[in-house]
Order: sequence, then structure tokens, then C-alpha cells
Amino acid sequence: MILAGDIGGTNVRLALLSDEEGRLELVRVERFAARDYPSLEAVLREFLTSSDSITRVGFGIAGPVHKGRCAATNMPWVVDIHEITRAFGFSRGVLLNDLQANGLGLSEIAPSDFEVLNEGDEDPEGNGAMISPGTGLGQSILIRIAGRFVPQASEGGHSAFAPRDEEEIELLRELLKVHKHVSVERVASGSGFENLYRFYRNRSGEPEPAWLTEEIAAAGDLAPALSRAALLGRDPVCEKALDRFVKIVAAEAANLAVKALSTGGLFIGGGIPPKILPKLVDGNFMDRFCDKGRFSGLLRKMPVKIVLNDSCALFGAARGAADA
Repeated sequence: MILAGDIGGTNVRLALLSDEEGRLELVRVERFAARDYPSLEAVLREFLTSSDSITRVGFGIAGPVHKGRCAATNMPWVVDIHEITRAFGFSRGVLLNDLQANGLGLSEIAPSDFEVLNEGDEDPEGNGAMISPGTGLGQSILIRIAGRFVPQASEGGHSAFAPRDEEEIELLRELLKVHKHVSVERVASGSGFENLYRFYRNRSGEPEPAWLTEEIAAAGDLAPALSRAALLGRDPVCEKALDRFVKIVAAEAANLAVKALSTGGLFIGGGIPPKILPKLVDGNFMDRFCDKGRFSGLLRKMPVKIVLNDSCALFGAARGAADA
């Protein structure tokens, strides 16, 4: 049995998977709120039972991994795979960047697990790329080696935000009042969506509606309440924030696509895209994605797909463990 984990900035998902003749199958999956636990070890102790027979373990984590160790970017955990394997008696373990795990998972899920934004003209020998807006903004280049994608670890979400128009320049100026370095993650993630909402709320001069304040308080999280209000057309400020969010993610996806020359496909992962799917399939994302001057034609030919299967990273972490 393989133990796999997807360690994000908000949630931790753990799973047991069987590996039958190279085919991975989910056996058990549980989700944990990261803020409720002091460490990954504490989560593992709650998840595992005495009857679980673990042969290998693999985790994907949001943050830079060096020699099997990572200080997570968006939560106060330090994860060391060597310490975990010793503490729990696992025979072998791997720790991957979360986008590496997601990239490995692409070959483990079905064609029906993708929403196709652009069919494109896939180059079977070309590289791919993956961008994942969630609690943070993950990015990875998928190098094609021997017919399969080999994802490269990256912290591209922390590269600088590049405004595309006057409104985004104004947004950057406002964020520079608070942050010395404004990364693209500041505007293209869950917290980034909150920043966009506050920018447009201040710009509108209109107070936040009481019903929205109540929904935010009830949800305990700003972003889901804001995106829901935007998708239902209940608040124009939320709608503007979500429209801008989609444009910024699309522009950054295009930046990544030209850097990777991802003629094999651009994949959109993360927890946010499936929740705002109507805003991604209405054409605005692809319009901004392809707005790349002399390289617009190249981007129009690229396959663009949204990953709908939220177990993709778990499959990828398990595949990393199985292949270790």
C-alpha cells in the first residue's frame, strides 16, 4: 500500500492507494484543516491505523523542497521526509513540490477529468506547463522525456506581477503601499482574489452589502463567498474582481506557456478553477491567454485544459513514491 499526501496552504489530504501492475487505485482519502495541527506528523497519527500496511510514501507540498525537506510557504510547517520515514518506520519516502506531484498525476487520471478550453494542436513531442491557483499560485514546466511529462519544481508564483493595462497599473500601485515585492501570487490566488475585491470595493466608493458581510462571516473565508456572489451576479464589485482575477491568471498562464514553449499543452490545476468554471469557459480566459502579440498564433494552437479531478496531486505523489 502507498501512502500519499497533498499538503496545501489550507488543507492536507491523505490517501492510501494500491498499486496493481502499475495501476494506482484510491483506497481511502481524508481531508484535514492544516491550521488544526502543529505538524504533518500529527495529521499522520490521526489518519493511520494499526492495520495499514505501508510500503512507500510520497507527499506533494506547497513550497521549495531541498534534499527531502521543505519549510512550507503558506503555513508554519517544516516537513522532512527522512524524519517522517524514521518516525513511522516507512521503508521509502519522497517529498515533492506540489506542482511536481500535480504534473505526475496528469498521466494517472482519465480524459473525462479535464475541461478542455482549447483543443489546439498537441505536439506529442512538445513540453507542457501547469499553473495552479489555490491558496498560493503554483507553476511548473513539464519536460517531455521518453514520451512522458517530467515536471520541474518551480516557485514561479513568486515572480513579479506584470500589469497589462492602466487598471492593473493602479492595482500594482495600491499593493506596493503594503508589500515591498508584489508577486503574481498576490493577485492570482485565493488571497489574491481578496486583494482584488478590496481594490475594487475601495474604488467603487460603495460600502459592502450587509448580506455579503454576513455570508463572509458564515463561511469563515472571504474568497468562496466573494466568488459565489460574483457567479450569481449579486454584487458588481465581486463580479469585477472575479473578471480581473481570470484575466490575470490567463495572462500569467500565457507568460508560463511561452517560457516553457508548451506545445504539448497548458494545464490549469489548483482548487479555485473548478469552483469558477463558468468564468473560465465563457471565452474571456482564452481571449486574454492568446493576447500575446507576435506569439498569439502559437498560443491559439496550444491545448489548454482544466484539471477537474481533485485527486490529481495524490495520484502524482503516489506515482513519485512508486517510481522512487
